[in-house]
This record gives sequence, C-alpha cells and structure tokens, in this order.
Amino acid sequence: MQIILYLSVALIAIAFFVLVIFLSTTLKSFQVTLTSVSKTLDGLEKQLEGVTAETTILLQKTNALADDLKQKSESLTSVVESVKDVGTTVTKFNGTLQNITKNVDKQVEESKEKISQIVQWSNVILELRDKWQLRKQQKTSVSLNEGKKVRSH
Repeated sequence: MQIILYLSVALIAIAFFVLVIFLSTTLKSFQVTLTSVSKTLDGLEKQLEGVTAETTILLQKTNALADDLKQKSESLTSVVESVKDVGTTVTKFNGTLQNITKNVDKQVEESKEKISQIVQWSNVILELRDKWQLRKQQKTSVSLNEGKKVRSH
C-alpha cells in the first residue's frame, strides 16, 4: 500500500511537472504575442500622433477659412443691402416719373380746349390780317388806277 502511495505521489509529481512545462510554454508564447501587440501599439501611437498633428493643422485651416467666409459674408451683406437701397431708389424714382407723367397728361388734357381756342383765334386773326392786306392792296391799286385815269384825261 505504501508503494501505491509512493507511485501516486510520483505520478502526481510527474503530472505537475508536465503541467508546469505546458504552462511555461504557453506563457512564453503569450509573452511573444504580448510583445508583438506592444510593438503594434507603439506604431499605432506614432501614427496617431501624426494624424493628430495633421488634424490640428487641418482644424486651424478650417477655422481660418470659416473666419474668411464670415468676413466675406459680412461684406456681401453690405453689398446686398446697397443693391437693395438702389432698387428702392429706382422704384421711388419710377413712381415719381409716373406721377409727373400723370400730371403732364392731366395738364395737357385740361389745356387741349385752351390750345384749340388759341389755334382758332390765331386762324381768325390770320384771316383778318390777310383780308386787311387784301383790302389795303385793293385800295392802293384803286388809288393808282384813279391817278392814272386822271392823268390820261
């Protein structure tokens, strides 16, 4: 019975030794894997630093571009307001021209009768002048004819 006990202890010691060897091998393999992961993480960290620097530069450029766009937008706003003011002025000017045109048309309509009367009176005056000149010429020619008759007698 004692032999069985010694054999059992020896068997347990051998099993424990085999277990330690397998665990040692597994841990060494795990150590190699962790070393590889550590190197990969170092590479990723360096790449991330580069990306971070590029991102910072890109963010600065984006901020500068946003500021530039804001300034140009404000400038454009003043231009748009100026154009709007010009449009308002042109609209008011058109309204004023329409009012002036309406007033002129109204005055022409009111003056038509007066103009017509002036034209009629002008025609009457011209006819009277023509008749007066014709009578004057007739008197002059009658006087000359009488003077010629008197000389011939």
